[in-house]
Order: sequence, then structure tokens, then C-alpha cells
Amino acid sequence: MAIWKQPISLEILTAMSQKTTVEWLGIEFLEIGEDCLMGRVPVDERTRQPFGILHGGVSVVLAETLGSCAAGFAAPAGHAAVGIDINANHLKSVSQGWVTGVARPVHLGRSTQVWSIEMRDDAGDLTCVSRLTIAVLAPKP
Repeated sequence: MAIWKQPISLEILTAMSQKTTVEWLGIEFLEIGEDCLMGRVPVDERTRQPFGILHGGVSVVLAETLGSCAAGFAAPAGHAAVGIDINANHLKSVSQGWVTGVARPVHLGRSTQVWSIEMRDDAGDLTCVSRLTIAVLAPKP
């Protein structure tokens, strides 16, 4: 059974990301599953740190983008999903190509959600794992 409580599509996600960090960094949404959201970020001049590898902060931006967007569409209509905590473990550096992330829920509660995001390089090697905690805010009366 799908986790989505609001209409979601790649077109909606792409449109809402225009003129944001997501667009600036070249993040692309790739797939919406029954219980996951997949996207990727290029490893290029926008996203590398001075030593020529993907900046760790960009991995965190990808994780928070996927988790927060997924959380927003998994929350009831009118509710806001906002990140309150994120962590990341950087496991392998990447100097070229793409890093693809998949966000999956660990917990979908009434007031909080927890998301796990795994990121992999083009060879399929795990590069980063992240956990994102979201507060689900009910609409103000």
C-alpha cells in the first residue's frame, strides 16, 4: 500500500524545486515508489569540494531533499513537514558521475516521521547513509 497521502509526481516535485538549491545543484527526482522516493545529484563543479570529491554537505542536501519532500507528501493535506534533525555517515568518496539516493520511511507518525536515506555511486557502492527526523505540523486554525 502506498504511503502517499497527497498527489505526488515527478513533475510536481520538479516544478516545486525550480529556483531553489535543488535546481542549482542539479538534483533530479527519478522515481516514486509505493514507499520510497529516489533522486540523484551530479558530482561536478557545483558539488565538489576543493579536494575534487563530492562535498559531504551536498550528500546531506540530497538526503534532506528526498526525505523532506517524501515526508511532505506522506503527511495529510494542509500539514507542514519540517526537518528537525539530520545526520549522515560518509562512507566512500565520489569524484565523478552521479550519487543516487533513496529515501524510505522508518516511522510515519501523527506528529513525527523518521526517514532513512541511502546514497550510492554509479557502481552501486554505498557512499553515505543518513537519517532524517521530521516534525509534522498540523494546520493552524
